Formats: sequence, structure tokens, C-alpha cells
Amino acid sequence: MSGSPVDKSAAGVGERQYHIGVAPGEVSTVALLPGDPFRVPLVAEFLTDVKTVAHKREHMTMTGLYKGRKITATSTGMGCPSTAIAVEELIRVGVTSFIRVGSSAGLQAGVKPGDLLVSEGALRNDGTTAAYAHHGFPAVPDLAIALELAAVARELTAGTDTAVYSGINASDDAFYAETPEWIAELNRLGVLNVEMESAAIYVVARLRGVRSGMICSTSSNLFDGTSLYSGVEKALKDGWMRSIEAALEVAVRLEL
Repeated sequence: MSGSPVDKSAAGVGERQYHIGVAPGEVSTVALLPGDPFRVPLVAEFLTDVKTVAHKREHMTMTGLYKGRKITATSTGMGCPSTAIAVEELIRVGVTSFIRVGSSAGLQAGVKPGDLLVSEGALRNDGTTAAYAHHGFPAVPDLAIALELAAVARELTAGTDTAVYSGINASDDAFYAETPEWIAELNRLGVLNVEMESAAIYVVARLRGVRSGMICSTSSNLFDGTSLYSGVEKALKDGWMRSIEAALEVAVRLEL
């Protein structure tokens, strides 16, 4: 008995989602997207009336109120494949704006742990977005969100030693395959930082007609050799908290 190929573009619409475990009505129209599920509670520290909606696989979802606005936070896991799934499924349950908050490695001299990095676009060095769009299709955030993230970040860090940078980032698939030669090439191109999720967020958001942006805390500097694993924990967490607060303020100011 023959059947028809499954049309995944229609799968799960109006239902509880298979991977993230969330149903329509359980989330806001705006979602903050940390990678690590253990960072979702960091978002919740800024919220009132917090509820844990679901936790399946790498995807933890919590909701709460920030200045009277309902906010959702969902972790994406590491890399573009799981991120694309989370964004697709959140769109199916009603999210229309996404702001990634997470960690990213600096690639230009002077960028230090804890500094804030606002993305103006991503170099698509991943495999997931190639399945969605032509290799020349740009991975870019919503312009208004990107500009507001930079403005709010500068407000929040005024008078501190935390710097705010805006620029092009790279989205890589393979953390341990980032060779010194690749890092030097990204630096030569003027790429500000590298992470693993934004290309999927931007491409899926554009194709589905929703909005997106990213603000990250610098975890290390791959160009000048700042340690990946030690001595930066406090600066990194301070940066996370500032990036989360900036994203929340943008969600309120832009009525996302």
C-alpha cells in the first residue's frame, strides 16, 4: 500500500510540539534563546510569576512577566540543528520574535570576557541552513532589534568597564574543528565573534516571516588566546546577565 511523502511544513501546527514539548497558549510572542538549559533559570531571575512549561531533551521552556510583559525563554541546545528545531516549533505555537542570549568567542583584538556582542549578521559556516536556502542567502537579524539591542546594551553598561561591540559573527558547526588558520581567516575578514546558533535562527526566522536578533557575552578571545576554560567565569556570567536584561528591555520597548 503506497502513501504520500510527509509534508513537514505542516507538521505539528496547532499541537503540542514533539521536540520542545510546548503547546499553543503556553508561550509569549517573544522568546529569549539561551543555548544551555541551565541558563533558562538565569532569565527567570528577572521575571515574576515564573512557570516551567516543559523540559524535553536540551529544550527547557519557562515563562514569566517582565515589566508586565509575558516573556518566554527556551534553550536551543548547541548548534544549528537543534536550534532550527526549537525555532520552528516555537513559531508553530505562536512565537513571532526571537532574541538569542548566550556565549560567544571574540575574534578581534581587545574584545575581553564579559564584553557584549550584538550581531549584525552571521557568516553561514554550518550545514543546517544549507538545507533551507541557497548558499548566498544572507543570515541577518531584524534591523530594529539589532539596533535597539546595541542601544540598550550601551545604556546598561555606561560607566562600567564592559564594552559593547556590534558586527558580523560566524556560526560554526564544529567547535573542535576551528583551527588556528580558520580563526586567523575570520579575524582577517573582520568577523567580530564566533558561535554556533545564530545562522539557523536568522534564516528560519526570515523564511517564516518572524523577527530575530542576538546579543552575547564574550566567553573568550580566540585571536589573542584568552583562556576558554578558566579565570573568566565571573566576567562571563556578568555578561550573560547584562545580555539577558538588554534582551528583556528590547522586548518591552519594541512590544515584541
